[in-house]
Amino acid sequence: MKEREPKMDHNSMMDQEPMMEHNSMNEGNEADESGRVLGVPLVRTTRGGRTENVHAGHAAVVSADGELLRFAGDAGVWTFMRSTAKPVQALPAVLGGVLEAYGLDEAALAMMCASHQGGPEHLAVLERMLWQTGVREEQLAFGPALPSGERARHELLRSGGGPRKLYHVCAGKHIGMLALCRLRGWPLETYTRPDHPLQRELLRLVADIAGMPPEAVGLAVDGCGLPVFALPLRRLALVYARLSARPAEWADDAVRASAERIAAAMNRHPALVEGPGRLASVMLGDGNIVAKSGAQGVFVFALRRERLAVALKLADGGETAWPEAVCAALGQLGCGGELVRRIREQFPPSIRNDAGQTVGRTEPVFRLESP
Repeated sequence: MKEREPKMDHNSMMDQEPMMEHNSMNEGNEADESGRVLGVPLVRTTRGGRTENVHAGHAAVVSADGELLRFAGDAGVWTFMRSTAKPVQALPAVLGGVLEAYGLDEAALAMMCASHQGGPEHLAVLERMLWQTGVREEQLAFGPALPSGERARHELLRSGGGPRKLYHVCAGKHIGMLALCRLRGWPLETYTRPDHPLQRELLRLVADIAGMPPEAVGLAVDGCGLPVFALPLRRLALVYARLSARPAEWADDAVRASAERIAAAMNRHPALVEGPGRLASVMLGDGNIVAKSGAQGVFVFALRRERLAVALKLADGGETAWPEAVCAALGQLGCGGELVRRIREQFPPSIRNDAGQTVGRTEPVFRLESP
């Protein structure tokens, strides 16, 4: 752990972290980088009294004013935001008046933040968004896909259906971006390029919320073709802490009000944001929580009343350890209670085989440290 500094202000925090080129990742020595990403054991699975798997990674707990409160592993490990960026990526559309201009409702706003599973309820909102905004499905930058949700995918295939762009997990985000481009008169064909006005605005917003200069934010290409941002894990936690707690010292009233509007839509429509059986949707059912998952083991959640956020990065890129890691973090922060009960009800720590026998457990093995 390179960052065990005491409480520090916004600017001194930034000075402690390594800088990255604006358009590339400076990974340095490959072996050193791999070792740093590995982190510390967070969760293990047991079978027959023996450890079968260990899920390593990192955790960072940050307050809305930027203080690193607790950590496991390396709170400064560089992390791609992946789909945890979606609430921020919805900000330009809200600030730009897209919802009012096209008559989009709160469900549409939730879909702009979604990694949806392709169920009928998701498709209904997406179809309506296309009709209201005038965006055409073929304008979405990615290729056709099948629903990510197993049930939705099986039902589609049984009915004789096939791939389409609206089934892509990022369809709502892209429709929102294209709608803003139409409203502003920006080019539609190049909306995914880093030099597009929309993407330059997004980089500025991400950097501002994370408390970093834009040139320090790492850039690569996400699965859906858009730029994907990389920043230290603690900065990702700060983004969510600020989005949920709306600290007065951060941003202007319009940005804070738009962030509140986005988070409220996610809370009111948790099943749209991801879907049944998804940890983020379970957590969003609690009005105190703003949560979102990302690809490759990234999960972030914020607690409004406590004015803090927790960012997790699993080194194996998986998801199975998220529920126990989240429950452990909540318990160690003294914020467990009913939410932990509901998470474990949906994601029990016991492992059952195909015959219904309990054959093992998933359990946390980390302790959050204080800087």
